[in-house]
Amino acid sequence: MARKLEELGHFPKLISPQFVRPFVKSNKNDFVDAEAICEAASRPSMRFVQPRTESQQAMRALHRVRESTVQDKVKTTNQMHAFLLEFGISVPRGAAVISRLSTLLEDSSLPLYLSQLLLKLQQHYHYLVEQIKDLESQLKRKLDEDEVGQRLLSIPCVGTLTASTISTEIGDGKQYASSRDFAAATGLVPRQYSTGGRTTLLGISKRATKDPNFVGSVCQVFIQKLEHQSGKLADWVRELLCRKSNFVVTCALANKLARIASGTDGATANLRSIKAEIHQFKQSFIWFCEY
Repeated sequence: MARKLEELGHFPKLISPQFVRPFVKSNKNDFVDAEAICEAASRPSMRFVQPRTESQQAMRALHRVRESTVQDKVKTTNQMHAFLLEFGISVPRGAAVISRLSTLLEDSSLPLYLSQLLLKLQQHYHYLVEQIKDLESQLKRKLDEDEVGQRLLSIPCVGTLTASTISTEIGDGKQYASSRDFAAATGLVPRQYSTGGRTTLLGISKRATKDPNFVGSVCQVFIQKLEHQSGKLADWVRELLCRKSNFVVTCALANKLARIASGTDGATANLRSIKAEIHQFKQSFIWFCEY
């Protein structure tokens, strides 16, 4: 809808429902909802959501289908593990039950219908694995056509899944005044509960995206394999680990990479060039006044 309105020459703005709810005065109906939306949109400090492009929305749909397929794969292995455990056969959780299923069926005296059922679940598991590979290949092809995604791939810890996730979340970056705002929007900052002039900072909030491919999750893998990493970023992480705990360093690294990621979009680069021109103009103006 927002894209169609933009084609007609309008400038639509999307508002999160949680910011509209405080302006609802009475019971819920269409008139009250419209009044609350207009009241919220008229606020000068209101934060709006940037509409996604068609390619970003399609990439987001691929991510959601892949996430549900991965969940189905985990459910299938857990179900097979539970069925075997009910008959006294204990195997490790995860994909181990798939690799050991043929041996288990030969050595155990399970009912015939249960063995057939487990084989069907095994076939379903392999089908889901192929579907996940196909979806990931589609994501890679979509990412090859995305200019922002290609720049994101140059950042450490960022792979195909992470780059496509950030690309769909950040959009064109116009809704963020700075890279610091993007890092805060992802939840990589302490939750604040201040009052009476007393600042109280709590732990890292859970406002960030729950996608396991997001920056915060892949930073944990980077730190776990730090002995195989090299470069300025790895040296900075090693120096920080000497003074801070593992979790603090993970959040610091994720915040750093999120700020780098927000600077890869064209809008932020254009904003930086404008700021540089303004700074140069100010310096020239000061020199002219002094002269």
